[in-house]
Amino acid sequence: MTEWAAEATHAFVDPDSPFAHLPGAPYVAAGYELLYRLGKADEKPEFDIKAVEQEGRTIPVVEQVILERPFCRLLRFAHDTVATRGVAGQAQRPAVLVCAPLAGHHAVLLREVVETLLPDHEVYVTDWIDARRVPVADGPFHLDDYVAQVEAFIRHIGAEHLHVVAICQATVPALAAISLLASAGEPTPQSLILMGGPIDARRSPTAVDNLAARRPLAWFQQNLIHAVPDPYPGAGRKVYPSFLQYAALVAAHPGRLVGSHRDYYLDFIRGDVERAAGHRRVCDEYNAVLDMAAEFYLDTIQIVFHEFRLARGTWSVRGQPVRPQDIHTTALLTIEGELDDISGRGQTQAAHDLCQGIAARHKRHVTARQCGHYDLFSGPHWRTEIYPFVRDLIRQYA
Repeated sequence: MTEWAAEATHAFVDPDSPFAHLPGAPYVAAGYELLYRLGKADEKPEFDIKAVEQEGRTIPVVEQVILERPFCRLLRFAHDTVATRGVAGQAQRPAVLVCAPLAGHHAVLLREVVETLLPDHEVYVTDWIDARRVPVADGPFHLDDYVAQVEAFIRHIGAEHLHVVAICQATVPALAAISLLASAGEPTPQSLILMGGPIDARRSPTAVDNLAARRPLAWFQQNLIHAVPDPYPGAGRKVYPSFLQYAALVAAHPGRLVGSHRDYYLDFIRGDVERAAGHRRVCDEYNAVLDMAAEFYLDTIQIVFHEFRLARGTWSVRGQPVRPQDIHTTALLTIEGELDDISGRGQTQAAHDLCQGIAARHKRHVTARQCGHYDLFSGPHWRTEIYPFVRDLIRQYA
């Protein structure tokens, strides 16, 4: 049916087709296109950031894979030094590590964050691999492994000139990683920015928190965990499949899905190719989800939402206690959305109580008014309200 819808769309827009000249052809084409987009298999979109605008100049951007692990790649986005050689204002920029959540979507969901940071920063991104594509021989992937990956990436980039931005689920392992570095006497980043994450999921619990808390771990294991089938490279690996995650996302935020497709449909009818392409990209990024390793997903349920180990001070990673109070030389900024229905009010701000070793003058909290969860990292709230706080903090401690 999906293939048929694609062919029908083409028939009603191709100038050489007689169907394209029938009354109402744009409406029919838009309907078939929408059917195609809802039914097609969504592969991982690319970041595809070729250039950014800076002070009226177009700056070419290069994307590189800096490190590659079975479950994650460390991507680097930076100005093309060859193309910009000799251009004023091209001195070394602060480095920012964007810790993308491993909570269903690919890291490309944070494309707007990367694009906004790029004019003034060198940007690194944790690009998580779809678990269905990781062979069983590469072993399991636990929440502790996520923490270890962030530690390794910070060491590789160099903490002395680094700022870390962690979003949603990533706030927990990012705070843990920096805590472990501090406890070991290693350098820690100049600043840590935590946005909309469950540092303490006991505070203002949302429907997501309540669902996780009400069900025993065995329920999640029995109902949500499945083996990857052939012919995927990860055949046999136990995962929380992407199709179940996508169903949950749509059920939790139906307005976001309907709104993005409605906007695309209307732009398609009007023939506004540029705006339609933008909406299509948003749809593709939102629809593209990945399988999560079962052990990572179950660890997250147990450690973050059942036992609240980080908030209670009872979490150990590979035998080492996670002690946020040992962080002293990293500035802390927490950001929450007033209308966030995934991470409730106060859950991210809880990091301030845990990071007792950071002086009060190096801590700041922001609650963005009329801001939902996804608004924290996309759209006008991110660009005009939240990013200025992020930019100013980085400037202050760079």
